[in-house]
Amino acid sequence: MPFRLPSTRINWVNSSFLIGSAVTTLTAVPVYLWRYGCDPFQIALFFAFFVATGLSITLGYHRLFAHRAFQARWPVRLGTLVFGAAAFENSALEWVSDHRRHHQHTDHADDPYDISQGFWYAHIGWILFKLNAEPPRDNVPDLERDPLLRWQDRYYLPIAIGVGFVLPAALGWWHAGGIGALGGLLLAGVARITAVQHMTFCINSLCHTIGRRPYSTRCSARDSWLMALFTFGEGYHNYHHEFQHDYRNGVKWWHWDPTKWTIRTLALLRLVRGLRRVPEERILLAQLAEARRQLGARLACPRRPLPERTRAMLQASEAKLAELAARWTAWKTECAGQADQQFQQARAALEETRQELRQALALLKRTAKTAMD
Repeated sequence: MPFRLPSTRINWVNSSFLIGSAVTTLTAVPVYLWRYGCDPFQIALFFAFFVATGLSITLGYHRLFAHRAFQARWPVRLGTLVFGAAAFENSALEWVSDHRRHHQHTDHADDPYDISQGFWYAHIGWILFKLNAEPPRDNVPDLERDPLLRWQDRYYLPIAIGVGFVLPAALGWWHAGGIGALGGLLLAGVARITAVQHMTFCINSLCHTIGRRPYSTRCSARDSWLMALFTFGEGYHNYHHEFQHDYRNGVKWWHWDPTKWTIRTLALLRLVRGLRRVPEERILLAQLAEARRQLGARLACPRRPLPERTRAMLQASEAKLAELAARWTAWKTECAGQADQQFQQARAALEETRQELRQALALLKRTAKTAMD
């Protein structure tokens, strides 16, 4: 059912802030730039706050606190909490509570930003309007034991205003006096907040609308390299929903995932540890299961019958994948029960089967794509 705007249930605080900051970004910011211009310091200030607050959401609020994908020392936790507040996306405890419910109830009524209620609702409507009673914050007991998270939750608003508005204005004043303070407030403050917030909103809306679903079609989440460019790597959303506790979203070396690279850098500096990652074979088997599901649906489609030769090729590919999956499982079991030289032999066979599985999966995808065209 499409989302309708219930004018009598407007969340006036959220609506005033979000609409006011967006209008200011589209009006006052261009006027300031036209009258006073923009120097390298102001550009650097904008991007410094954009990166600091954006990564505090993706690395801190999301992968660290919501999914416990790694463990962090107190300087990292404190930094992401302070600059995460400056994104004006609520306290970490509130943000994580909403996000965990999103994963638990994806595409259903209890999903806070349910895409099935429409793109507008998932993007921003759920924030602007009070449609349902506020659910209890009973899914973050692990985080409520952390004194830093409790402190940020209690003093969220003064931290957000101080770091999000006062600090960039003060740095602008230090650089160029009163005009610099206004520029810092408008550019690194208001415009940056608008940019970071809509980056996050796009994960809730566009990442459930555009892209592919190579790992699972059980929910609407999609992988999009384009969205990854604008969301610090969060655009590989189909993978994330299938393997939500992995510290990576982009699992291939060429995937654009600055959040993943930042976590790795912090690990080298010994500021974070315990990076959780899904074994490659589990990822391959998830792709295999989804490819086989799509293949079965295509073979069974009565409206678009396949030529006999193409059908035979697809069935042969499916059989090969099934045989390889069974062989991989057998080798993994044997590998786990062996030691020393026998272990090395079983491990080599396991790796060989994994390579064959990759090749067979790639061949199936090419054959299936040809059949679809």
